[in-house]
Amino acid sequence: MKSTIKLSMMGLVLSLALNSSCKNRAQNDTTASGQNDTEAILENNKGQAFVEDDESTPNVLQIAIGSSDHSTLVAAVQAADLENALVNAGPLMVFAPTNSAFEALPAGTVEDLLKPENKGALANILKYHVTAGNYSKDFLKNFKKLGQANDQDVPVEIKGDDVFVGGAKIIASIPAGNGIVHVVDKVILPPTQ
Repeated sequence: MKSTIKLSMMGLVLSLALNSSCKNRAQNDTTASGQNDTEAILENNKGQAFVEDDESTPNVLQIAIGSSDHSTLVAAVQAADLENALVNAGPLMVFAPTNSAFEALPAGTVEDLLKPENKGALANILKYHVTAGNYSKDFLKNFKKLGQANDQDVPVEIKGDDVFVGGAKIIASIPAGNGIVHVVDKVILPPTQ
């Protein structure tokens, strides 16, 4: 009984000490506007996609942002408000079309999709490029189809050593902190229903 009381008291003291330490740190870690970092993030309501972390392995969103070949994809993700979805713990497998893949779409398609009134259609297309998992290009050869984040299946085809997902060829793969980015040479369009 005495050891249980001692452990309970130690737990309470530890809890109070940690709580006090966190409060002191929050009061000391202030921005130029007088807010601590957490308050500033919550006030701006931007979410975890906007938390800076230079020490961790980049997540799939950070990899896309850091790639000059994916500026159109990043603009589309931002227009669809999907940044926070791409920084989830995952694992996420993102099939990332290059800028030239977007340029290959019919003239005016990208501009039209980036309009606010087409946000839902854009989000559906982008979610068709994401699936749960962290599979290498070689491991994808074991699949006939993948279930995408928009609740539709995308076919997987193997042609020699090449892997095609929804008709898009995987041309590079980059490991991410929350999954993997497979760079593809084509925008993968979901089937019309």
